[in-house]
Amino acid sequence: MTNKDIANALTDLTTLMELHGEHPYRIRLYAQAARQIDQLREPATDLSARGELESVRSIGSKIGGMIETLIETGELPGMDELREALPEGLFEMTAVPGLGAKRVRSIYEQLGIADVDALAKACASGEIENLRGFGKKTAQSILRGVSFLQRHRGRFLCDTAQTEAEALRAYLSEHAIRVSIAGSVRRCAETTEEVVIVASAKDGEALAEAFVQYPGAKEIAERDKAKASVVLDSGLRAALRIAEDSAFPSALHHFTGSREYRTAMRQRARDRGMALDEYGLFRGDENVHCPDEKALFAALGLHDIPPELREGRGEIERAARGPLPELVAQADLEGTIHVHTTYSDGRHGVEAMARAAKALGHTYIGICDHSKAAAYAHGLTEDRVRSQWDEIDRVDAAVAGIRILKGIEVDILTDGRLDFDDAFLAEFDLVVASVHSKFSMTEKEATARLIRAVQNPHVDILGHPTGRLLLAREGYPVDMRAVIDAAAEARTAIEINANPARLDMDWRFLEYAREKGVQIPINTDAHSIEELENMRYGLGIARKGGLTADDVLNALSAEDFLTALGK
Repeated sequence: MTNKDIANALTDLTTLMELHGEHPYRIRLYAQAARQIDQLREPATDLSARGELESVRSIGSKIGGMIETLIETGELPGMDELREALPEGLFEMTAVPGLGAKRVRSIYEQLGIADVDALAKACASGEIENLRGFGKKTAQSILRGVSFLQRHRGRFLCDTAQTEAEALRAYLSEHAIRVSIAGSVRRCAETTEEVVIVASAKDGEALAEAFVQYPGAKEIAERDKAKASVVLDSGLRAALRIAEDSAFPSALHHFTGSREYRTAMRQRARDRGMALDEYGLFRGDENVHCPDEKALFAALGLHDIPPELREGRGEIERAARGPLPELVAQADLEGTIHVHTTYSDGRHGVEAMARAAKALGHTYIGICDHSKAAAYAHGLTEDRVRSQWDEIDRVDAAVAGIRILKGIEVDILTDGRLDFDDAFLAEFDLVVASVHSKFSMTEKEATARLIRAVQNPHVDILGHPTGRLLLAREGYPVDMRAVIDAAAEARTAIEINANPARLDMDWRFLEYAREKGVQIPINTDAHSIEELENMRYGLGIARKGGLTADDVLNALSAEDFLTALGK
């Protein structure tokens, strides 16, 4: 372990302490210790081995002992507890250039914002500049810092990518004959490094010129007659692929599929004496006319393959055998469940969330605020839960057209027990069980923890099963198949968490869950009215995993949903 590693760990500790609002004097002590370690001319490990760490300026017996533990175990005492007591994503916000822990804490306390992407939206909407101690200039600086951080990640979450892609498509529709989003965005991938747009036009050069003049582009990366690419203000790259209109279906097909999918499709064409590329489908010199992608599939002896499935994972072979199942669609979804309110860490109340869900076409909503173990999120005690139930009853009677279910997101404790006892959990309409602490378990420990939770007869749904935060942290190590097996046996559902930073469970396990008969609700985990619309991202993951409406729990009516839960 290098001096830099130790100094970085101490610096992270000071950041966490600042986020918790600890006394500035204590924070300064650790900050000074970090600087001294960073400036040492010899390895701190050598000093530790000789018992001389305390001789270093600003390193007393307590900090010296903590450093020795770090050297021995790789963990700095107190770090996990401080990190786990904060909302997920809050620490990452401190990585935004120019945005220190004090400002992050202020933003969280005033707006409840706890992740980088929500921060960017708040800057763009003007919320940040209206905060005490901020202003327009500061908000712009923060937004630039967020863009810098995202740009250096190299990849972007799906909500950013889809928003950018849809804006580009709308802009180019005025200049093109046909235009469509392609690439990983069309496939509903969790993250992307480039937005791809395919378009046809009478004048390709004019279309390319319009593209590079897009108001949201800050830098031209490439341009010629057939393609162009730019860097958007968000830092995301965008590429335009220009095709003759007769070749548009082939170009769209080519630039949509993954590399593995395209390779397999070209091989299928060769096996039938044809050639397939972005310019068309050819039999010798003959261009096989395909007015759309459906015709292209038919010419190759295939039934239609939805864009989300085009990953080269057996979908071509299945489409050769017969029609693929009809994937779940937005119109199939009846309810939105796993929703937070101001009772815990949400930004809107019960009635506001219910009315917003109704406006989006839902017929029921599951209010699932945090349980008491989530102290950082103002988790609910039993008494506060019962107060919330009283309000739910009043709102349910007052707001026609939507049913409000009394739910809870109960914490799964370290050993797999739950934060409320079974007798109390039995009184809820809906119980979502989730992990929010102690992420540093082994795979065996983490898997056993989840299995014990899903086996509890009062747990209806396992929430965000791996705890991952896309582009921020890996999920904890879990044998997902073993968890799915246990959930199937216990008849416990496993959610797709539609928060763009989660999209958990991973779509690659959905086919296995479906085979085992595990129901999969698409849950927004919404903490605000705006986040209810995140359902679209979870829907994309469900489709990517091949789910039909019959596989999705909240595609049921309210009565059938409760029946399915045994309620």
